[in-house]
Amino acid sequence: MARRLGCWLTALAGVVLLAAPPVNAAELVLKRVVLSTGGVGYFEYEAAVEGDAALTLEVPLDQVDDVLKSLVVYDSGGSAGEITLPGREPLTQSFVDLPFDRAALNSATDLLNALQGAEIRVAAPKAIAGRLVHVDEETVRGADGVALSRSRVSVLTDTGLQQFVLQDVDAIAFADPALQRQVNAALLRIASYHGGDRRRLTLSIHGVGPRTVRLGYVVAMPLWKASYRLSLMPDPRAETARLQGWAVLENFSGRAWQDIELTLLSGNPVTFRQALYESYYVTRPLVPVESGGHVLPPPDTGTVAAESAAKASGARDQTFPLQRAPAGAAMALPAPGAAAPPPPARIEAAAAAEEATQIAFTAPSKVSVAAGQSLVLPLLDRELPARRIELYQPRVDQRHPLAAIELTNKSETGLPPGVLTLYQQNAGHGALYVGDARLAALPAGGKRLLSYSLDGKVTIDRSDTERRPVVKATIGNGLLRVSRVIRATTSYRVKAAAAVPPFLFEQPRRQGAVLTSPESKTVEMTAEAYRIPFALPAAGEGSLTVVEEQPTEETIRLLDIDNDRLGALVSSSELDPKLRQGADTIATRRQAAGHQRAELARLKEQRAQLVDDEKRLRDDLAVIGSDPALHKRLLDKFTETETAIETASATIAKATDALAAAERDLASYIAGLTL
Repeated sequence: MARRLGCWLTALAGVVLLAAPPVNAAELVLKRVVLSTGGVGYFEYEAAVEGDAALTLEVPLDQVDDVLKSLVVYDSGGSAGEITLPGREPLTQSFVDLPFDRAALNSATDLLNALQGAEIRVAAPKAIAGRLVHVDEETVRGADGVALSRSRVSVLTDTGLQQFVLQDVDAIAFADPALQRQVNAALLRIASYHGGDRRRLTLSIHGVGPRTVRLGYVVAMPLWKASYRLSLMPDPRAETARLQGWAVLENFSGRAWQDIELTLLSGNPVTFRQALYESYYVTRPLVPVESGGHVLPPPDTGTVAAESAAKASGARDQTFPLQRAPAGAAMALPAPGAAAPPPPARIEAAAAAEEATQIAFTAPSKVSVAAGQSLVLPLLDRELPARRIELYQPRVDQRHPLAAIELTNKSETGLPPGVLTLYQQNAGHGALYVGDARLAALPAGGKRLLSYSLDGKVTIDRSDTERRPVVKATIGNGLLRVSRVIRATTSYRVKAAAAVPPFLFEQPRRQGAVLTSPESKTVEMTAEAYRIPFALPAAGEGSLTVVEEQPTEETIRLLDIDNDRLGALVSSSELDPKLRQGADTIATRRQAAGHQRAELARLKEQRAQLVDDEKRLRDDLAVIGSDPALHKRLLDKFTETETAIETASATIAKATDALAAAERDLASYIAGLTL
């Protein structure tokens, strides 16, 4: 029964409208593909036309946005006109003129319930004609006890309300032909929206005479990848190595590439996409119906002052040339008379050209790639300057250096980034795999270090110390200004079990510091580190000391300096004797003032104790009985206490004046001191 209902729904969607092919349509042939590491590809087609013509191009649905954004036409003898393609109205918008929405077509039950009141006809197994009332879902038990879901349809006929089970009928027809067409149109719109994953664009060309028209566009494509093989010469003292590059790419454009010109671009272009093939409706504000001539002005949100951006300036790092250290014998030379190892087979490299912001590699011959296939294309074959080095990077390993190759790009074009596999050519043994490395983008004339293995034969011990000696100190206007130099020293001790190539030590750079040892003219700099060359002595052990200095200045208000820091200045052998003498005088006067301050505090504490005693005696006199002798004794004691308080108050006043005088004297001395 379900099959019968499915056949009925399929029959409703059986009409498909196809656009008629354009008149004088010229055939576009794919001639050129340009793939970029920006994740896009440029596709260029050619067509031979005469006079006015229509060019048709089919593209995958997911590429239409990019085609509409980037389509360009080249025609030396004509002009490009309009471009047409089937619209892509939002599916919900397609139902605005229908008596039901998109959800009504989720099932036959939903459709029938959405068309309540419509006149329907059922031919079998029982003829029923009438107006649709409702469809209700029900569950019944079959003969085997299994629960079955059914849809019971209620129809109002001339003879009354009748029912039938939807799953039992062969077909249901709508009596109104217009309603039948509306249901059919809705199904057709859904089929048109989802059916087919390609769109046909038709471009009108206007002109005279025969000519060739080219059409191009940019769409998203998988970025192509570069991979390299670096073959090291058998002689460790050789100054060159053979670099071969290959490009790995995929044809996921949706069509085959047949005898096309292929160009690969390496760079970092700005690319983006925009959904131009979607229909957008502007949301308009809903305002109330006006009555009585009222107006509805928008609320005022106020104003803000415009802000100006501050300009930042930065210093440029200075890069120094690296002196070539003598090469060591890291590997044994080929035995006399040994057969020379065969070199890597030459490859037919692509033509390379340096553009303004990227490198273009064009395949030497036409390329054919089936849709969905991958391609590995020879890219370059160059013999470049290379030397073996030991690279110490403490962030990678604290104890051992990395075996590396210093590769210099002495060619006219740069090299795109990619992975690199290193091989060592050996006499009589072919090639040995020695490791992998990563090659960052390498411009023409640039240099890269390719680390490929940890060298366990070499051990490095590192220690760090820091001193902050005083360079200069001055006193003036009550301030002590101390200029110091933060001197950071890193010591390396190197021990190797055998002779090794020259070293490069990567020493992290301190912000604001200057390298003072070794001499800067022998050192190169990266964004975060110095690269310091070092040649290990023949004995296999050596040391390297790296010193960085950073000047600092500290300003101290002498009236606020604590005694410990002042004492350190007095005893410091780094300061000028006159300055130490001045600091000593300040310390002496501060000490005297400190003693007076302590004495004043003691006097105040003593007076406070006397005041407490006086209060206690006053309380005792208030509650004493009629004993005259006790009363006289307490009264005498009270009198003595009052006298002592008066004496203490006078002493405190004198001590306060003396302390104030000492502090004024100290402040005056500091203010007038200039050293």
